[in-house]
Amino acid sequence: MPTVKPRTLSGFMELLPAPQRQMERMLDTLRRTYALYGFTPLDTPLMEAAEVLLAKGGGETEKQIYRFSKGDAELALRFDLTVPLAKYVALHSHELSFPFRRYQIGKVYRGERAQRGRFREFYQADIDIIGDGALSIVNEAEIPAIIYRTFSALGLQRFHIRVNNRKILNGFYETLGLAERSGDIMRTVDKLDKIGPDKVRAILTDDFSIAAENVHKILDFLSGSEEAAEAFRGRNPLFDAGLDELQTVVRYLDSFGVPADHFKVDLTIARGLDYYTGTVYETTLDDYPEIGSVCSGGRYDNLAAYYTDRVLPGVGISIGLTRLFYILQEKGLLNPDLPAAPADVLVLPMTEDLSPAIALATMFRENGVRVQLYCEGGKFKKKVAYADKLRIPYAVFMGEDEVRGGVVTCKDMRSGEQTALSAADTLERIKEGLARRESGRIILG
Repeated sequence: MPTVKPRTLSGFMELLPAPQRQMERMLDTLRRTYALYGFTPLDTPLMEAAEVLLAKGGGETEKQIYRFSKGDAELALRFDLTVPLAKYVALHSHELSFPFRRYQIGKVYRGERAQRGRFREFYQADIDIIGDGALSIVNEAEIPAIIYRTFSALGLQRFHIRVNNRKILNGFYETLGLAERSGDIMRTVDKLDKIGPDKVRAILTDDFSIAAENVHKILDFLSGSEEAAEAFRGRNPLFDAGLDELQTVVRYLDSFGVPADHFKVDLTIARGLDYYTGTVYETTLDDYPEIGSVCSGGRYDNLAAYYTDRVLPGVGISIGLTRLFYILQEKGLLNPDLPAAPADVLVLPMTEDLSPAIALATMFRENGVRVQLYCEGGKFKKKVAYADKLRIPYAVFMGEDEVRGGVVTCKDMRSGEQTALSAADTLERIKEGLARRESGRIILG
């Protein structure tokens, strides 16, 4: 029978056990943090009817979607978590309580060219707050607090949450008579960090035929601060509304626990997607600006307009978790000292009757300690090497001497220290050691 060479498709990440445990730690941290703010977990299907998933249609997104037929059905894999949320809320709006706060961590699929740090299958970690007809601006002020707590819980210390409001930008462009070009301008200006002001100037002038005088005014305005924007108040009602909203968000950040040195107003932030209508966010790592935003999102006026006449405004953010994990792993920023083993203890029976070892493993498990019972044959050295290779923190030996003496021999695999104590005392020693090991952060600051 011919064999098939095993391979993983390009653009799909497949981890070995130790880094998979690191990924799981990040997932657990995100779930715990999101839950602190009253978000409920949600899981939607990976696959949808194509007409549902592509209700908006058009653009680069549609070109990247995986589509296929099954019988008479036209199906597609989800390309983000926002469109499935829109469908979900529209479908269940009469059964949900608003504001509806959900978090979702799941895989999405995009058929783009695979490259370093860019994947075709990847995890997104999203939160959204959906209102019914209206949604308080206070929710937009809470989002940076969730970003700050999430990244702090992961161990990141040097990052900035950049905040702006799309109404400010739209209102400003209206004052220049460029309302119809505002989308093109914002998508271009959103690339300032990546391509620099000279290339942005060239694109606006050459590709979109915007007068050089107006391009100068745009770049000059965007280089200013919130205080500089105040000088334009009174010229456009949309601009004024956006400035008021931005100032409200900033005013509440301190009460929400966001330190002043971790956020800043940045008038260049627009986000490329057209459905953002108010506050927008981008989060960048201070020491790795080349990575770009690792968490972004914003306010939108009507999440489910393609599925229902009910007006459902919302605000949300998304973390590209697979890309972030890949970058952190590549730069050596994932803490190697945190336990990444599949078990806390390897119990090694050394008697013909396995009952004492099995009973010990059961007792440990009942007390929350993860145990693997190793009953395979082989030399003692091979068994210990197995624990060492998997980086299992403790190895416990149950031989005739231990059974007769009513003790358990336990070896700390890192320090080499070995003790012979009662089962209860051994359990306490292991739990104390595990607590010390678990006290570190996932990401090295």
